[in-house]
Amino acid sequence: MPTYEYACASCGHQFEAVQSFSDAALTECPKCGKEIRKVYSNVGVVFKGSGFYKNDSRANAPTAKPDNPPASASKPIKD
Repeated sequence: MPTYEYACASCGHQFEAVQSFSDAALTECPKCGKEIRKVYSNVGVVFKGSGFYKNDSRANAPTAKPDNPPASASKPIKD
């Protein structure tokens, strides 16, 4: 079950609550009884296994190079 962080705007009390997805959000501070809000923060995500990187789904083939480079690539630039 997920852990949610809450903070009270009145007294500044911060706490965590373990709640099911189907549970209603908490609405009052356990210390002062006034309104609280959920605190959202960054979540660390770790991708394990294959298929998450660009090179995981490709064969180990060398990068293709054109046989004939464009004509403009071989001419010097004139000022």
